[in-house]
Amino acid sequence: MMKVVKFGGTSLASAEQIRKVFDIVVSDQDRKIVVVSAPGKRYSADTKITDMLITCGKNVIDKIDPKQTVDAIVMRYEEIAKELVLSLDIVVEIRGDLDSTLNGNTNNQGRFLDSVMALGENSCAKLVAAFFVSQGVEAKYINPKDAGLIVSDEPGNAQVLPESYSHLENLKSHTEILIFPGFFGYSLNGDVVTFPRSGSDITGSVLARGIGASLYENFTDVDAVYSVNPNIVPNPKAINEITYKEMRELSYAGFGVFHDEALAPAFQAGITVNIKNTNNPSASGTFIVKERSNIEGPVSGIASDTGFCVIYVSKYLMNREVGFGRRLLHILEDFNISYEHMPSGIDDISVIVRQNQITEETERIIIDRIYTELQADDVKIQRDLSLIMIVGLGMRQSVGTTARAATALARHSINIEQINHGSSEVSIMFGIKQKDEKRAVSALYHEFFVNVPSITF
Repeated sequence: MMKVVKFGGTSLASAEQIRKVFDIVVSDQDRKIVVVSAPGKRYSADTKITDMLITCGKNVIDKIDPKQTVDAIVMRYEEIAKELVLSLDIVVEIRGDLDSTLNGNTNNQGRFLDSVMALGENSCAKLVAAFFVSQGVEAKYINPKDAGLIVSDEPGNAQVLPESYSHLENLKSHTEILIFPGFFGYSLNGDVVTFPRSGSDITGSVLARGIGASLYENFTDVDAVYSVNPNIVPNPKAINEITYKEMRELSYAGFGVFHDEALAPAFQAGITVNIKNTNNPSASGTFIVKERSNIEGPVSGIASDTGFCVIYVSKYLMNREVGFGRRLLHILEDFNISYEHMPSGIDDISVIVRQNQITEETERIIIDRIYTELQADDVKIQRDLSLIMIVGLGMRQSVGTTARAATALARHSINIEQINHGSSEVSIMFGIKQKDEKRAVSALYHEFFVNVPSITF
């Protein structure tokens, strides 16, 4: 049995945290592949290494001397190395990698920034591997290129190529603990390409699938995934077990624990994911599974996200007009706008999109084209919406979930601007004014997790 274990930035922010990582890994002989993020914040006002690297990269592109930020980055690694009593040769190597990369070709700015950002994880992996070896453990750093992690050539949005999985399977033959940098792979041309931010979760999931791991453990700084954002509702209920499908819905809607693409490789291989706390490793955490039968109520979690707008289109007898929706989406496609939800009636349709995709100028052109090309009776764009998602397998077996949610919102004088019930019957989306987001989330949490009837499903 082999486990892939991934540690987030807060778990690697200091020497003290890295010692915890070491203790966790060596406490279980099945933990053979360790995926690391770049060092994160040590305290709330601190700066993540990745953000510092982005500043360096942009400075080089803008022909601004990045020396001050470079020195600060190297100092962070040096402080960790000294506290871990490591040879400073590792720091010299990290500075050399940074200097060499920053002196690279900037003609393709996306590719250049990818190569710079990837140094956060790559340097951390080298340092962690050096510490493991210093403690007498058989361990080694392994570069994603050497491991065969091949990705599409899309800077900042890498997609794993299918042949990667057969390459990664060879990692099972190693007897050492492998320390693997997250967040990036290599294109077929040998260029560094990063996943979206939080992409180290993707790396861990990809490796788990590649080696057929018995478990993918993802260590962060919380004891579990919570049923709602603890910054909105204090001390919310922890989720002990949740399905991939539920977690995907919640991640999309604003849950910060997982990037919403991260679960796909583990899901495809049917590998269970365990979210655990580096600072409290004895806590059982949250298990993300393919199927579950333990359903205590209709709702597993509530998530929210801001920054949406709705394009409302009305036309009498719209439902009789073949191709109306396709032509509407084609107009948005011309502006490279993707949509999130599309609730509709017989004579009207709403398209919910992220409003940062639509400038004021683009808005005027889109409205004019919808009037002209679709002969619409009315077109409006409403901005500053939040989407609230309630998710749970229990909805399939319970009656009145939507009514309970709507009543809870009405009780707090929160108007529902849009509503969409997922066809999978595990999620309901409410669109509300952005200013009401926190009140709405709190109201729904109290309805489904505090003032709950003594019924199980």
